[in-house]
Amino acid sequence: MAENDSVQYEIHTPSNHQQLNRDKVLDFLFQHLDQYGDAREDIAKCMDYALSDAEGKGGSVIVAREAGKVVGALILNNTGMSGYIPENILVYVAVHGSQRGKGVGKKLVQLATETSDGSIALHVEPDNPARHLYEKMGFTNKYLEYRLIR
Repeated sequence: MAENDSVQYEIHTPSNHQQLNRDKVLDFLFQHLDQYGDAREDIAKCMDYALSDAEGKGGSVIVAREAGKVVGALILNNTGMSGYIPENILVYVAVHGSQRGKGVGKKLVQLATETSDGSIALHVEPDNPARHLYEKMGFTNKYLEYRLIR
């Protein structure tokens, strides 16, 4: 567990997630992803994928807590690929409004980059202010993304 002032950070992986309060972290992400979020059940699928030890799955869930309360969370999924597709995708990162601008988001992303192997992809809406943090941390805008939604 890493510490940043009064905020403590927990890294949960497929082999080490017994202490994770899944529902509290899901509720936190659903509430604090704001307009950049997804349905709770989609966030749950992403978390279950990250914590799965099945072949080709896995990743990590990193949680920031202050006085036991969740103040930030991140989900990183392994893609099971490499080379043409990055090995990891940072799917969700959210910080409580009272903690924004205090380094919690930066520390969550830093821990994700330090504890994962290979490259990391990240999808960011053009108007998301966190975009600047990702750029400062070395993420680059390599492609435009198009989707066919069915």
